[in-house]
Amino acid sequence: MIIEHKEDVSSDFEGTIIDIETIGEFCNYPDSRRYKSIQLVILGFIHKHGCRIFCARGEDAIEELKEKTKALIDSLERPLYAFNSEFERSVLFYELGRRVDFGGELQQGRESKANACSEMGIPNYDDPFYDKGFLCMKAWQNGEFDKAMAHNRACLLKERDILIQRGFGKPNKLIFVAEK
Repeated sequence: MIIEHKEDVSSDFEGTIIDIETIGEFCNYPDSRRYKSIQLVILGFIHKHGCRIFCARGEDAIEELKEKTKALIDSLERPLYAFNSEFERSVLFYELGRRVDFGGELQQGRESKANACSEMGIPNYDDPFYDKGFLCMKAWQNGEFDKAMAHNRACLLKERDILIQRGFGKPNKLIFVAEK
């Protein structure tokens, strides 16, 4: 089963910001394979029409979320943005079996989202984990789906504010390596 959250949110920008939550371990590779063992558990996106979040309710629902993501991804208004587009692009590559192009990178260098928000005066938006994705992963694994979704919602709102306040850069080149 997938838990859905839909919210009307004012967002004055073109395109769609995507933020995902995941479980799994990073691999020691210098390319997209670094993310090949990561599984998508929450897909969230925000655009000028509002915010939507889809959360797999436990491991049995991960495949259903992947199918939902496959069905939705092409219908999202372009360009796509992410705070760390390498992460989103790579996880989606392995989870969906194809590349998803992002037109904008919201992260500058290797900055943390917390630092970017602090420097720009962006609020926490009731994020129960204060930008600590690892705690979100643990909450999801413990069945605390409401907290994991609250984190994703906060990330989307923070990323919207980052985009509106300072714009975006070009995503870094990423080498995609398909596993056989």
